[in-house]
Amino acid sequence: MISRREFLQASAAASALTIGSGLGPLGRVAAQQRLTQADITRFDPLGTVTILYVADIHAQLMPLYFREPSVNLGVGEARGQPPHLTDAAFRRYFNIADGSAEAHALTADDFVALARHYGRMGGMDRIATLVKAVRAERGDDKVLLFDGGDGLQGSWTSLQTRGQDMVDAFSALKIDAMTGHWEFTYGADRIKEIADKAPFAFLAQNVRDNEWQEPVFEARKTFERGGVKIAVIGQALPRTAVANPRWMFPKWEFGIREEDMQKQVDDARAEGAQVVVLLSHNGFDVDRKLAGRVKGLDVILTAHTHDAMPGVVRVGDTVLIATGSHGKFVSRLDIEVKDKKVAGTRFKLMPVFTDAIQPDAAMTTLVEKLRAPFAKDLARTIGKTDSLLYRRGNFNGTFDDLICDAMLAERDAEIALSPGFRWGGTLVPGAPITWEDVTNATAITYPNCYRNQMTGAQLKEVLEDVADNIFHPDPYFQGGGDMVRAGGMGYAIDISKPMGSRISDLTHLKSGKPIEAGKSYTVAGWASVNEGTQGPPIWDVLSAHVAKRGTVTIAPNTAVKVSGA
Repeated sequence: MISRREFLQASAAASALTIGSGLGPLGRVAAQQRLTQADITRFDPLGTVTILYVADIHAQLMPLYFREPSVNLGVGEARGQPPHLTDAAFRRYFNIADGSAEAHALTADDFVALARHYGRMGGMDRIATLVKAVRAERGDDKVLLFDGGDGLQGSWTSLQTRGQDMVDAFSALKIDAMTGHWEFTYGADRIKEIADKAPFAFLAQNVRDNEWQEPVFEARKTFERGGVKIAVIGQALPRTAVANPRWMFPKWEFGIREEDMQKQVDDARAEGAQVVVLLSHNGFDVDRKLAGRVKGLDVILTAHTHDAMPGVVRVGDTVLIATGSHGKFVSRLDIEVKDKKVAGTRFKLMPVFTDAIQPDAAMTTLVEKLRAPFAKDLARTIGKTDSLLYRRGNFNGTFDDLICDAMLAERDAEIALSPGFRWGGTLVPGAPITWEDVTNATAITYPNCYRNQMTGAQLKEVLEDVADNIFHPDPYFQGGGDMVRAGGMGYAIDISKPMGSRISDLTHLKSGKPIEAGKSYTVAGWASVNEGTQGPPIWDVLSAHVAKRGTVTIAPNTAVKVSGA
């Protein structure tokens, strides 16, 4: 849990970003005059080592809106604990004022008003500014910069360059190491090429060759900063071969590999490491359990579940840090070392408010160069939205509803299934829908939109399988995604029940009739992990649908009934 001292530090950091509980007549520019780059970087330094941390950027080079979830349910020991708090409960826990800049950055309610008030977040050139500011303050010899994975995938430019645009950006940012998840969907040869050639380390202690059980990637790397030896262990998503197409990396195995992790920690200590850091794409709840079982980890930089928290969580002597997604935040952790061990830490989650931060000129130039070959396509307007289009949430998002509507219409289907991906920008009402917006939500290497027949029993089995992946009470059995999105079908879910018993009352929405176990239905979906899936790419299906509608309006989705929370 978060200690009182750390809670007060988080509250103090938040106070510089708070402008009160009411927006009043102030416009966005006036708000940004109160929120400055100095406010964002202000920090009381500690010790001689600083770790900067980003994760789950999903190849977003440009500023964007990204709405945090309004539903993020925890199960088992995680129930009601951060990060499984949203909106008012989250603000109460972290002492964040309603209507404040942090409220906009970290919670979902009043998103449209606050987005128009505070503007976009992120942008690689703004991240570069914050990183350079900290390096200038502390000195390069005291600072490490890490990426927690899912950095090289999630945009049209990254898809077209197979992640090279982000490799170039990360190289310019001078990151020291990263780990991975979605990176593996570029295929084994490509990710090995990146790991071998990039000027930063790609660390993943838990990936093995499945024939000889030999390590595929470097497991850990030791750095010296501020006179301190820091060992960094990488951990790729343990369930990559389940969550993504195994045929893209057929000779590799993943897994948590807890015993191997302990050996890495012990070996690092034996070699003189005074600080041991886990750079992890496990997901927060998995890392919270791991922290209680693997001894000797000082810091876990956790990713995958896209959680952003303005305070640390402690499990024994281990500090867990969650830094959010899409370039919205840069985490700073200062570490004090005495008698060759960690004596204290100090943390700040720095929100990357685009309008408040001066862009770094060199990174701006690089980003423009990287995007130039695709700029015309990216800017092409396809339609407009009258609704808030967002992705995150355990059960549905309006952008996902739009994707399902597109598959139902364009693929002439009765039911649509869309994966519960967390990545993709948010669009506010009145915004144009561009090719960049479409592909920010769909740019994957296995995009084919299939159309086939499934029985009611098979549909229930799919829902049950995904629900167990999310709501299994043991975090080690969780994959950390959100629920598969369903179009044309409603259902009830009791998250407290065991595998096979959570899903009931499947309903065909158009007819109002129950989904029959033995009846066959025409189903459209995308992102199948099966090799050879046929169908048009999902971005073509979505853009065709949006173009036909012109202006998109998404009705509130009440088709999923949740209990047991």
